[in-house]
Amino acid sequence: MTTDIQTRWVRLCTLSELEDDEGLRIATTPPVSVYRCEDELFCIDDTCTHEDFSLAEGWVENCVVECTLHMAKFDLRSGRSLCPPAVNAVRVHEIRADGDEVLVNLPVDYTVPQES
Repeated sequence: MTTDIQTRWVRLCTLSELEDDEGLRIATTPPVSVYRCEDELFCIDDTCTHEDFSLAEGWVENCVVECTLHMAKFDLRSGRSLCPPAVNAVRVHEIRADGDEVLVNLPVDYTVPQES
C-alpha cells in the first residue's frame, strides 16, 4: 500500500509500562493507545469512531478491543470495526520495540507530549 502521509518514529512508552490485554492511552493529539496482546504490540487511534470515547479503557481479547461505552469492537491489527454501533475503522500505526522502548510511526501532524 502506497501512502503520501509523512510520518516519523517517536518513543511513546516502555514495554514495562504495558500490561497484557490492556490499553495504555498516550496523550498525543489526537490521542493513541498502545496494547500488548498475544506477544504482539499494537497502536491505534484511541477514540472510538462511533462516539468520542477512549478505547484504552476497553476490554481486550484475541487482539480485539471492545469500547466500554456502547460495546463497539475493533481489530487491533487492522483497525477494522467488527460490530455496530461503530461502522468506521480506527487508524492503526506501525509499532516496534527497541530494547524496552516502544516506538510508533506517527503522522507528522500528530503532536507528541514532551518527555520530562
